[in-house]
Amino acid sequence: MAKVYSKKFWIIFWSVAALFLFGWYSFWQVKNTAPNFTAMSAMIDFLPLDALKKAKFKTMASFAEYLFEKDGEEKTFLLLFQNNMELRPGGGYIGSFGILKMKDGHVEALQTHDLSNFDGRVPNGIVPPYPIKETLRVSDWKLRDSNFSSDFPTNAKKAEEFYKLGQGQEEFAGIVAINSNVLMSFLKATGPIELPGYPGTYDSESAILTLEQQVEKGYTEQGIKLGERKSVMNDLAIEIEKKVFTLSIAQKIKLAEAVLLDLNRKDIQLYFKDADLQQKAQSAQWDGSVNQNWSGDYLMLVDANLGALKSDYYMRRSFNYTVDLSGETPLVHLMVTYVHGAKQKDWMTKDYLTYLRVYTPSGSWLTDTKNLGEKKFGDDLGKKYFGTLVGVPLGQTKTVEFFYTLPPSAADNYDLLIQKQSGSGVVVGEVNVIYKSQNKVNYKIDLSKDWKLSENQ
Repeated sequence: MAKVYSKKFWIIFWSVAALFLFGWYSFWQVKNTAPNFTAMSAMIDFLPLDALKKAKFKTMASFAEYLFEKDGEEKTFLLLFQNNMELRPGGGYIGSFGILKMKDGHVEALQTHDLSNFDGRVPNGIVPPYPIKETLRVSDWKLRDSNFSSDFPTNAKKAEEFYKLGQGQEEFAGIVAINSNVLMSFLKATGPIELPGYPGTYDSESAILTLEQQVEKGYTEQGIKLGERKSVMNDLAIEIEKKVFTLSIAQKIKLAEAVLLDLNRKDIQLYFKDADLQQKAQSAQWDGSVNQNWSGDYLMLVDANLGALKSDYYMRRSFNYTVDLSGETPLVHLMVTYVHGAKQKDWMTKDYLTYLRVYTPSGSWLTDTKNLGEKKFGDDLGKKYFGTLVGVPLGQTKTVEFFYTLPPSAADNYDLLIQKQSGSGVVVGEVNVIYKSQNKVNYKIDLSKDWKLSENQ
């Protein structure tokens, strides 16, 4: 059965962040004076922003035009709520989802579904991808684990497939995945919030952890019934709503910039059935897709937290990538380091266990490894990947190393694309390129979004 929460909570906390903020808060004043996209686009040109942000705001505005268009058509969206404190390849564990209906720019209906209930309607017998069955002891693939690809269009289609298998009847105009980090965008704009009847302060640094504590443990200490334990979310959303409506135009623009950052970091991922909108999402790099047209060197590190609770809150990742182009065959030495910041086991964390996949150009060949266990190999999304389970005990650091060759063509007019995994936060990296001339160039990067060598030379 669907559990219906306050519309205010889901609209403000999730849906608005993913869909409406573009046309509601960011362009609140613009919308009142510019009822069409052409006029709105012209007014964006006068905002004190650089050219790239203006272009992306115009893309936001085009989405807003689609959502708020008074065309008499009902538009239905599937919203996937992902908790990236439990990282999955597509962003985070999907604990619930929403069905949003819009018509003529108004919310017609919004229901949320707890996946622990809905997945019971999905037939058994679909074998999950490795290593879900082997590590989680889950024998059947369901909607909650549907985002096991690093490519969001693939995950979106798989989620819709499971929704239909669970007897879902809606036809979707689009699918949106939203990581829990998006809450921080609102709290950075509104400032800290205190809720009567609840302990602690909800601010942009600790709100997710405070909420997790409240809905998992705190409610019992306060005598709140199990079925009402998430009422704190509704109360928090109401307070956020009050504060957002009092923001100045400049503050609303700042909030829109924060959500723009969420889009760039893949904490919000968009998939539209409308081909034109999907092309715009892809061009803005907001569709969460793996670049299958890239012909140069390529790297993507994809983690899947399997049975380590919400330990990703404490995990810090970094990598060192060295490519040697001086010989006949390009050689790569990749080091991936995990630091487990928690010191002891509790209700939220324990020893970390992840399934790491390293995506490389098709034709790459693994020659050696260090500190790895059993290895898996495969071809996916036009790439070659090397996979392995990595365990990191509490309070410890673990580094795994890969040595592999690239196809010779990767050295031609050398360029490198590193794509970021949704939900992984900022990953510190170092890239070293040794050219034919033996000249070595070093780049230190904070991987908060996709990174391309040619754009940083």
